[in-house]
Amino acid sequence: MASKRRDSKGRLLKVGESQRSDGMYMYRYNDAGGVRRTIYSWRLVDTDKLPVGKKAGAPLRDLEKQLTRDTDDGIESFVASKKTLDDFFRKYMAMKKELKPTTRSGYIQVYNNYIKDELGSRSISSIKYSDVKQFYLSLFYEKGFKPNTVHAVNTVLHPIFTLAVRDGYIRANPAYQVYAELKKQNGWGQDKRHALTEVQQQMFVDFIRSSPKYAGFLNLFTVFLGTGCRVGEVIGLRWDDCDFEENLISINHNMAFCRPENEERMRFLVSTPKTEAGTRVIPMLREVKSALLNERLRQMAEGFTRNEVDGYTGFIFQTKKGNLYTSTSINQIIKHIIRDCNAEETAAAKKQRREPILLPHFSVHNLRHTFCTRFCENETNLKIIQEIMGHANISTTMDIYNEATMEKKKASFGNLEGKIKIG
Repeated sequence: MASKRRDSKGRLLKVGESQRSDGMYMYRYNDAGGVRRTIYSWRLVDTDKLPVGKKAGAPLRDLEKQLTRDTDDGIESFVASKKTLDDFFRKYMAMKKELKPTTRSGYIQVYNNYIKDELGSRSISSIKYSDVKQFYLSLFYEKGFKPNTVHAVNTVLHPIFTLAVRDGYIRANPAYQVYAELKKQNGWGQDKRHALTEVQQQMFVDFIRSSPKYAGFLNLFTVFLGTGCRVGEVIGLRWDDCDFEENLISINHNMAFCRPENEERMRFLVSTPKTEAGTRVIPMLREVKSALLNERLRQMAEGFTRNEVDGYTGFIFQTKKGNLYTSTSINQIIKHIIRDCNAEETAAAKKQRREPILLPHFSVHNLRHTFCTRFCENETNLKIIQEIMGHANISTTMDIYNEATMEKKKASFGNLEGKIKIG
């Protein structure tokens, strides 16, 4: 009968354990898939001293316990220790066939810009809850990113770990509830977009109309403020989408400027609306119809756009150079309008010895929110509002409706003062 093996200290070694001539311990086992594996450690148990100059690590017996548990539960811990987060991100994206090109481009951008350098090269099994939490905190406190950005990172990172869990490489998702907990602990709220007040909206429109520099953009911003469309819907709007006899606008596609996967350059892409609710028909307000017809008359004199994107032609709005707008270019125009409008108002207020009424800084999406707010102030049927706005979830409509009608509720209660017997 063969004698049982012992280590250099005379301790009895278990089946599968051995010690090399240099003192390192080894354990050979079959993983959950039946593949023969070997793990190593410079210590057999926790009380052993680490040899001088050697890298610290868990003792062999602790590793064995974890391996036994993982093997029993079908967890591929050895493979997980070799697979990086980058590997799983590529696998996750390869399986998301349903993603629209614009959404896919957004996911890749978030991963490459915020996640890859910090966690991408780490093995999927080495990333713990505390690592994810510290990562999110560093994005917010050290790098100064807003909660919206941290939320976008979590939206990409969380399902990657979920895939690793479901494939049996890790036991639990280390990103589970991390963002929700930090949001609650730190009072993070998604940056809430606010509508322009009626005074601000009128000021914005009046300045554009009266400005020789910006008057050419009046038709574009009239459509934004009169339809509540998303920026990609307005950029991609075509003459064929407008029925001037029935006074209807058909929203059936979306335009985006992004870099598609496996392509080096950014370009325009046309896709269907993100949700079924996004496909809708919007009645034309008189001002919107007038703006569209004015734009058509102008282009009849100066020339129609010749741009073609994914087979789509006849786009309504174009820059002075004949190019299509991007959300970035429109936001730059808004930024310049705000700057010049506020400068003019500040000078006028100083001359008239009064406080200036200034426009806040806002983006093109605030114009959609502004339309929805004006709509909610004048319409009580939430279903109609939801359909016109293309909200997939009625809760989005309700949130805006509740915020928009709060001032009206206060005014209504103000009218009750002294009119009812309450005490």
